[in-house]
Amino acid sequence: MRSRKAAVSVAVGGVTFCNAGPVAFIAGLCALESEAALLRVGRALKASCSALGAGFVLKCSADKANRTALGGFRGPGIEPALKILSRVARRLGVPVLTDVHEPAQAAVAARYADILQIPAFLCRQTEMLLACGRTGKPVNLKKGQFLAPWDMENAVRKIESTGNRRILITERGTTFGYGNLVVDMRSLAVMRRFGYPVIFDATHSVQLPGGLGHATGGERQYAMPLARAAAAVGVAGVFFETHPRPDHALCDGPNTLALKDAPALLRQVCRIDSLVKQERL
Repeated sequence: MRSRKAAVSVAVGGVTFCNAGPVAFIAGLCALESEAALLRVGRALKASCSALGAGFVLKCSADKANRTALGGFRGPGIEPALKILSRVARRLGVPVLTDVHEPAQAAVAARYADILQIPAFLCRQTEMLLACGRTGKPVNLKKGQFLAPWDMENAVRKIESTGNRRILITERGTTFGYGNLVVDMRSLAVMRRFGYPVIFDATHSVQLPGGLGHATGGERQYAMPLARAAAAVGVAGVFFETHPRPDHALCDGPNTLALKDAPALLRQVCRIDSLVKQERL
């Protein structure tokens, strides 16, 4: 495993992600249910982050392609959804992140989104990585549930080959038997050695893949403890999905944090982050 001595910061829309700097947040809806819903969630998250002086990036999937079953909710279609995401982000004055599932989507998404995200299932797909890297946009690379953290360096190098160094690496749990995930907090420290900002995904890490048979289950009650643990290790950012009524969410409800609980997660993570980063990571 190659280590890099110089740590890279990734800045976008006034938000800076840096392993040694104050924690920032990437949060929002799992998938685009409506413009009003995204605006409501985004406004609440921005207010909470602003009160803490924390950076905030709004996230929402324009096209949730990786559904368990054919009938799973995907959203209104990629380009209509991207236009809504961009419009809401401009209205709130925050950067926006969305994921892409095919190489051809990268250039389209780059016209509207500030950060492109590569889903964990696709983190080794060379053409996906290259297409996102070539846009010049920051790329949030999610660690595959099937990969050891040190194996992510090969994926990082693929993006680097395009000349793009605006890379975030996100931990989102590792497959543990059938229908379960476990988080190895050592992976946060391992991936920090690559020199890029490391993000912890608190809500996807508590998924129970395929746990409902037709859809993914989850244990949202563990999202906050894991977020606190990641902050104690030291990360550049925390990612989570939230919804006003997660039991009625159209996508990933069982692992989604209730919007009313988001302020507590934000406060606790910021407090732990501040304490930990008094010492150099």
